[in-house]
Amino acid sequence: MFAKNCVGTVRRAGLGASFMARRTKVTLPELDWDFNALEPHISGKINELHYSKHHQTYVNGFNTAVEQLEDLSSQLAKEPSPSVARKILGVQQNLKFHGGGYTNHCLFWKNLAPESQGGGEPPKGALAEQIESQFGSLDNLIKLTNTKLAGIQGSGWAFLVKDLDNGGKLEVVQRYNQDTVTGSLIPVLAIDAWEHAYYLQYENRKAEYFGAIWNVVNWKEAARRFETCEIK
Repeated sequence: MFAKNCVGTVRRAGLGASFMARRTKVTLPELDWDFNALEPHISGKINELHYSKHHQTYVNGFNTAVEQLEDLSSQLAKEPSPSVARKILGVQQNLKFHGGGYTNHCLFWKNLAPESQGGGEPPKGALAEQIESQFGSLDNLIKLTNTKLAGIQGSGWAFLVKDLDNGGKLEVVQRYNQDTVTGSLIPVLAIDAWEHAYYLQYENRKAEYFGAIWNVVNWKEAARRFETCEIK
């Protein structure tokens, strides 16, 4: 019997921790909406490919890298050598890339909602107050974020984060490739700037995608993250 927890891992119920440590793997998260539910802003075909192909690739790559790291760590214990150490460093690069791709996309899907489910509705409560205090208005924050997105050369992400080391203030940060935010930076909102997130619909007009996505942003989820500092 298998059970899925909130972060998308699969565990075999009733078995010991040693088995779970070897066999626990991440999986694609369950979406809260159908692929075509974000139209016309993001097409169903894009969502289907983005989720079932691209995100799945990061899931597979991360699981493979974790298994390789386990094997190499056992090998290092028996044969502590520069050769094994170099192999571990190579695997760690894959862990960073695929792990970032896996976690960033989990954030991304939760950050979206169809208009019929409140997508695009402005935030309320503490998050809305913080946005007003720091940026003057939600429109100003959106303009700043779109500028950050447009400034990404190649592939990457823009994150609206809550900085716990700076009194909980908001900040918009860029990350390249599948780098993510960690530590004191709590991801409130994640926007994918990779071509696979928009090209089938918007082709090279990525600025149109950056403008359109705000119509389906799930500000309720963003507000929950801001208030609780918990990521699901």
